[in-house]
Amino acid sequence: MHASFLDFPARRLLAALSLCALAACSKPAEPWHLTDVSGHLPDLDFSLVDDGGAPVDGQSFEGKTTLVYFGYTHCPDVCPETMARLMQVLQRVGPDADKTRIVFISVDPARDTPALLRSYVRAFDDKHAVGLTGTDRAIERVAQRYRVAYQMEKRDPGGAYEVTHSSAVYIFDAAGHARLLATDHDSIDAIATDLKRVIHAKDA
Repeated sequence: MHASFLDFPARRLLAALSLCALAACSKPAEPWHLTDVSGHLPDLDFSLVDDGGAPVDGQSFEGKTTLVYFGYTHCPDVCPETMARLMQVLQRVGPDADKTRIVFISVDPARDTPALLRSYVRAFDDKHAVGLTGTDRAIERVAQRYRVAYQMEKRDPGGAYEVTHSSAVYIFDAAGHARLLATDHDSIDAIATDLKRVIHAKDA
């Protein structure tokens, strides 16, 4: 039996769909500017104390895209520079900044009291930033969880010391999943662009 003329468009459509499936016709995901750590780092989880003295954990930031940075208030350069860069990032994302939180976790709990952390982070942003501290062991646990290295350096004659530490910023989505890693080599525009994508991930 010969196929009718009307059969050919249907056959062509089926053939086109088959070719599309083979060639992965769907638009490929746009590459990230930052380092994609999805599936490589654990979800946001810890048990610490915030800069108001209240206990907090990862679920405390549920619903917010969270930028986590490990530093300390006596840091002479990298920490204030990073915080200043993050302030510029939030300016770039505009109103979406209200859907984010910057979490500054101290690697110097001996000196960084909640009150001192509060004064420090609020000097940069009194709306979106919060400082966290805890016991030495609690800080060690969360640092190990996210592969953060830090070490107290030798004290000077006056008793002062610096803490060498990793300087990356971890970006978690609103569900607490680790998504991206930003370093000081990433531009403010690159961080802001990817941050907006994470904020609006449900819309993608």
